[in-house]
Amino acid sequence: MPDANILLVEDDPNVRQIMEVQVGREGYDVSAAPDAETALELCQKNTYDLVLVDLHLPGMSGIDLLKRIRTQAPRASIILMTAFGTVPSAVEAMKFGAYDYVTKPVHPYELKMLISRALERDKLIKEVQTLRSCLDQKYGFEHIVGSSPPLLRALDLAARVAPTDVTLLIQGDTGTGKELIAKAIHLLSTRREKPFVVISCGAIPRDLLESELFGYVKGAFTGAMTHKLGKAEMAHGGTLLLDEIGEMPLELQIRVMRLIQEREIEKIGARGSTKIDVRILAATHRDLAAMVKEGTFREDLYYRLLVVPIKVPALRERGDDIEELAQFFFYKFKTKHNRTDLTLRPGVLPYFSKYAWPGNVRQLENAVERLVLLAAGPEVRPQDLPDFMTGENSDSKELPHELNVGEFEKQLILQALEKMGGNQTRAAQFLGMSRRVLAYRLEKYNLKTKRINLRDKEQLTRGGAA
Repeated sequence: MPDANILLVEDDPNVRQIMEVQVGREGYDVSAAPDAETALELCQKNTYDLVLVDLHLPGMSGIDLLKRIRTQAPRASIILMTAFGTVPSAVEAMKFGAYDYVTKPVHPYELKMLISRALERDKLIKEVQTLRSCLDQKYGFEHIVGSSPPLLRALDLAARVAPTDVTLLIQGDTGTGKELIAKAIHLLSTRREKPFVVISCGAIPRDLLESELFGYVKGAFTGAMTHKLGKAEMAHGGTLLLDEIGEMPLELQIRVMRLIQEREIEKIGARGSTKIDVRILAATHRDLAAMVKEGTFREDLYYRLLVVPIKVPALRERGDDIEELAQFFFYKFKTKHNRTDLTLRPGVLPYFSKYAWPGNVRQLENAVERLVLLAAGPEVRPQDLPDFMTGENSDSKELPHELNVGEFEKQLILQALEKMGGNQTRAAQFLGMSRRVLAYRLEKYNLKTKRINLRDKEQLTRGGAA
């Protein structure tokens, strides 16, 4: 027997009584209301799966009632009943969320089939939503490989706060996967259907960061020929990740505070503010507490971000995850580069867990891709591993004193440019960054040559990180 609660809103007492009996015979639980006011009172007290509404009611039209019900009972299907001459009005009302309409006099069989279809559609929607929720809970972190306790603690906290709108601060060393966790939080939130927008505060020159984040209006400055939408406004309805927020200038931090508190921005050159609906996530590898003491980061913004801090562990803290990640990336890049027959010789994986990986997951990923690309034979052997994994530092969990993240990043860029024959666009694609970010990195490390050969590489490497 069908199991659904239906509300019938009809001002004609005879029609109302007949329809109440007809619908009740199908096994539905029916409530009846003679006018809009009574219907709204019933909607406040009860939950209805479907509402049958006469288009013409005393005091309030069926369309106005439809809009009110949409607010009070957003999940209820609404079917309008209308006289033949007002069919266009019923069709217009469907734009406001009505499921369908039926003309009077209502034939019992037609009404029965219409109700059945509406409830069947709702059942299907709920099943899809339930399935999606289960999949999200299971696979929201599908691209985050590993099961070490430090990682699981971070993921558990992220999963618990994801459905909320609370501002989050994701902390961790460079390359630990902070952006990946931020994206997973977005996918597990109620904003999953809306944009997930990232702005890298460390990759954009300071004088451009304001316009990239907040946008500008036409004529705001020389060269502003059109309106520009900022990243914050692009994320309207969704999630905005302020990546490497520790690199943000103090003067912009004030405006970010306003964005978090007031949910509004002021575009460059605009005369007023723009309201936006956005969830703010921030990520950094910097010690913001120390920066607050030094006066390089605003204390009020720091505590605004610190509502729920999530600490992403460094790869060296994740134990057995290292070999699991190495295998994951190995199979990923075998497929990507069409080397499906390539195998790992026994004894190769332990080299991965012996190394400290100062560049974290990002360094490991690039190292595995390099192995897949350059392995000469049908299997990867220990002698195919890079020197930094097999040298004297490989048996130590301590970070090499002479290697820092900046130097490592510089070497990656040099290798990518060499591999791509100096083509910066292809090198950027290979490194997984935009052409503009690569150009910024080239300037940062004083690597301004467009085509870099082996001799240039040796000279630049000896020069050290800028």
